[in-house]
Amino acid sequence: MAITVLNASAENRVPIAATIGMFDGVHIGHRHILSFLKSEAGKRGLQSCVVTFPLHPQQVLAHNNATKLLMSNDDKLRQLADCGITYAVVLPFNSRLAATSTSDFMQMLHSQFGVRMLVMGFNHHFGCNAPSNFEDYQQLGRQVGIEVLKAPEYTGEYAPVSSSIIRKLIDEGDVATAANKLGRPFKLSGVVVHGEKNGRKIGFPTANIEPEQSLLVPAGGVYAVMATLADGRRFGAMCNIGTRPTITSSLRRSIEVNIFCFDEDIYDTILTVDFIHRLRSECRFSSLNELAQALAADRQTSVTILNSLNHNI
Repeated sequence: MAITVLNASAENRVPIAATIGMFDGVHIGHRHILSFLKSEAGKRGLQSCVVTFPLHPQQVLAHNNATKLLMSNDDKLRQLADCGITYAVVLPFNSRLAATSTSDFMQMLHSQFGVRMLVMGFNHHFGCNAPSNFEDYQQLGRQVGIEVLKAPEYTGEYAPVSSSIIRKLIDEGDVATAANKLGRPFKLSGVVVHGEKNGRKIGFPTANIEPEQSLLVPAGGVYAVMATLADGRRFGAMCNIGTRPTITSSLRRSIEVNIFCFDEDIYDTILTVDFIHRLRSECRFSSLNELAQALAADRQTSVTILNSLNHNI
């Protein structure tokens, strides 16, 4: 079921229980909060809602475009829907919103979106000059008609968990540990574009993808991955991220996916890659023949890894 995105002018609003945050990645820590939200909402006869933002606050406050996201806003909404969240409020994070006080922000949520209960995550703060303790949030909530609850901290097997920790793991290429904290493999989607077709010349044709510039790309190297076509078909594959030093002296990074047992024209379609395991770093080989031998070994290792994880290549 798709999530319903609310706007401030909607009529016949239902009373809502909400939580606020970027929710980038919708990782297992987020899901812990969402589970608490749904449980407490159900006790009060309220509908669950996530108040979130399409841009990372650092991109606005610090003008830091280097802060890359784990997923697009559309993917985030799909993940929230999969978690059983009924509604979403997507607010453009801008300088005006950043200057809004905690009290005014709560008043806006209450009057414009029907929020009656607010769940705060562990150590979470919001609003300009935000209060430092939870009791102050509760007091501000009572003043505008919002009950404020604190969600229990996630202390499970993969704690600590945060979007920033996961970004660092992916930036270092540790996609296996990142998957544990996400609760699923890290995904990257992009349009399949024309490349130089060098891989085809040595027996390893690739689909070159170009993701949105706002999205995080894993560290350079070779990965065992699962590739999902636009029509939903899934294939085992391997992916190289890097500058292809054996073939070119260009420093332009490419993302090339060699899909196993597949030979179809998929240009201009969306390809989604699930990163399962990093095999090795990218390196320069002395010849194309040596590169082809390394790729053959990478493919066999990828098949072994994917089969061991029941991906059935």
